[in-house]
Amino acid sequence: MTSKYKTSRSDPALEYKPILFDLALPQDIRAFKKLRSSRKIQHILDDYEEQEKELFAINNPARVYTPDFEGEFRQYLRNADRRMSRERRGRWAYFPWAATVSHILPDTDFQRVRTARNRDLISESEQKKFYDAKIGIGGLSVGNSVALAIVLQGGARHIKLADHDRLALSNINRVRSGAMDLGLPKVIVTARQIYALNPYAKVQLFPEGLTPGNIDRFFKGIDVMVDELDNLAVKFLIREKAHRYRIPVVMGADNGDNAVVDIERYDLNPRPPFFHGRMGKISYEQLTKLDKFGIGRLIARHIGAENVTERMQASLGRMGKTIVSWPQLGGAALLNGSAVAYCVRKITTGEPLESNRASVILDEKFVPGYSSQRQKQHRRKLAEEFSKKLNT
Repeated sequence: MTSKYKTSRSDPALEYKPILFDLALPQDIRAFKKLRSSRKIQHILDDYEEQEKELFAINNPARVYTPDFEGEFRQYLRNADRRMSRERRGRWAYFPWAATVSHILPDTDFQRVRTARNRDLISESEQKKFYDAKIGIGGLSVGNSVALAIVLQGGARHIKLADHDRLALSNINRVRSGAMDLGLPKVIVTARQIYALNPYAKVQLFPEGLTPGNIDRFFKGIDVMVDELDNLAVKFLIREKAHRYRIPVVMGADNGDNAVVDIERYDLNPRPPFFHGRMGKISYEQLTKLDKFGIGRLIARHIGAENVTERMQASLGRMGKTIVSWPQLGGAALLNGSAVAYCVRKITTGEPLESNRASVILDEKFVPGYSSQRQKQHRRKLAEEFSKKLNT
């Protein structure tokens, strides 16, 4: 499958990469002046002095709370101005889709300031490993939240995004976007958000989604694969490639208000059962023939009848009658995004991590009586009935 969205330069409406200008270089000065004269810039943001002040404080933490801090910073600025004018320092990042230019610190300093509040929850060495990691994300519904949670924490300068869908109105109950993005490819929407957080990122798009023809190219060079696809056949292909290339896979599934996260360590286990063996004996060919109902049943089987909330159980029987598809909530997408990003960080920094499944159940924490014997028995009975319906 080919796509007309191969590059951001083919259609101005599909621009997603910022253009960085270094005004210490004559050629960049000329290019920047030409851009300004074209009137493609509508907004100029320049708080560079504040960024330099933050950088000075981060590099000199012992001085921050002393009476002389402001004076020392002013002297630092004067020295910097003598070496090079402020306009020529740093970079100017042009975001074409927003007609906006922002004056930002050079890459290393930008990342240092941007992640300063992560210390000491994330050590410097961990931060570097996390930032240097190359992450692949397939599926940009929950995957959008995953990508942004990773980048917000200063992770994964290199990210590959795969999704063949455009953003629809029914998506924006759970994808962090808005009406101005409707109709855009989800890869474009997510890439723009990543670059807004880190203009120095390197984002590679697969707007045709993951296919048998491109999946090897997608896996090339990545350290962790995040699987947030609905297509079970492609999920199977992902695990085949993860097994072949010894790449860990993390998958988050929303379940009402809750999250179910699966961690499959193909990097550690040479012969693991796909999906932890929860889907039984299946093949790629079988999975390609499933309809929406079959997919829903098999996903429910994978999550486990005992884990599917009561309202989610009821919704499967209403698909095609009173609802179009299985329900999903924005809060659950954000919860999954945070949980999956946590797992990705732990894997890339070499920290201990569960190698099977974990459930993040908000209901357990906030619903009165959730853990009572009566409610446990009620859920057990519902799970048994649901399991019979799924033929599990």
